[in-house]
Amino acid sequence: MNSSTTNIAPAHLAEVRVSFRTAGFAALAMFAILAALPLLTLVTGDAFVLVVATRIMIFALAALSLDLILGFGALVSFGHAAFVGIGAYAVAILNAYGVNDLLVQSLVAVAVAALFALVTGAISLRTRGVYFIMITLAFGQMLYFLMISLSAFGGDDGYTLPARSTVLGLPLLENNLVMFYTVLAVLVGAFLLARMLIASRFGRVLRGTRDNAVRMQAIGFSPSPYQLTAYVIAGSIAALAGVLLANQVEFVSPAYMSWQRSGELIVMVVLGGMGTLAGPIAGAAAFILLEEWLSSFSQHWKLGFGLILLLVVLFSKGGVGGLVKRLLGGAHHG
Repeated sequence: MNSSTTNIAPAHLAEVRVSFRTAGFAALAMFAILAALPLLTLVTGDAFVLVVATRIMIFALAALSLDLILGFGALVSFGHAAFVGIGAYAVAILNAYGVNDLLVQSLVAVAVAALFALVTGAISLRTRGVYFIMITLAFGQMLYFLMISLSAFGGDDGYTLPARSTVLGLPLLENNLVMFYTVLAVLVGAFLLARMLIASRFGRVLRGTRDNAVRMQAIGFSPSPYQLTAYVIAGSIAALAGVLLANQVEFVSPAYMSWQRSGELIVMVVLGGMGTLAGPIAGAAAFILLEEWLSSFSQHWKLGFGLILLLVVLFSKGGVGGLVKRLLGGAHHG
């Protein structure tokens, strides 16, 4: 057994390195396209392109955070949007009390989301499979109904922000171009952080737990602390997405943390390719662009979207991200 293990391990590690390198090329290509998009806006004069691209990146950030626990930890959470809602309401509540600085709001959002993830994750990780799905759904819905009950912040109708957050006292985010590049910088930073984590010893244990938790326990690793740490990190990153979402639309609603929104984030991860990091970014772009395109034809656009998702799942292994990786991988090897 020992000899076979030593023979297989290097091959497996080499495969992982190739996968990470290809995913890195895919992410680099997507970031380059995103960074160049404002030039298209200048040429066409259509500012809506910048608005849609910013929205795509915000949801890509949330989907990327979910991929940390879904794609690499095999933890299917139907309450992940709760962390997005925590970030959004951190902006609204602090704004109502005169705290408008983006950095302060982000720190508070991350702290609250990390605490919520630590408490709920410690409880949720005592379960497995469908029970984990149901308990994360329950925690997410509890927070959703709590926000509905906050009449001071609009309840079910939501809360309109008087203005976007300031940066060091300056209203920089009022400029859509600055907002765009701020979101892009956060997305790139989150991607690099996630990539570093997954490539580290922590990430190897997390992936090993995903593949075979019993074997990981047998060689001396307890899965729960690693899964809980990943859950807290994922929740914190999702809270940053909530902070940015609230600032982009200048509006906060309990709908941000509904189970339907959590389902959409799962669809983005699956559509782009689970366990790739680059995949959720592609998945978020595909989801929002398809939503914009299909909704222009009919209010029943979700039927068409469901058919497209079915085709992707059946005929494109690894989703959109997997397709991009194969294309770039083929070009790289060629």
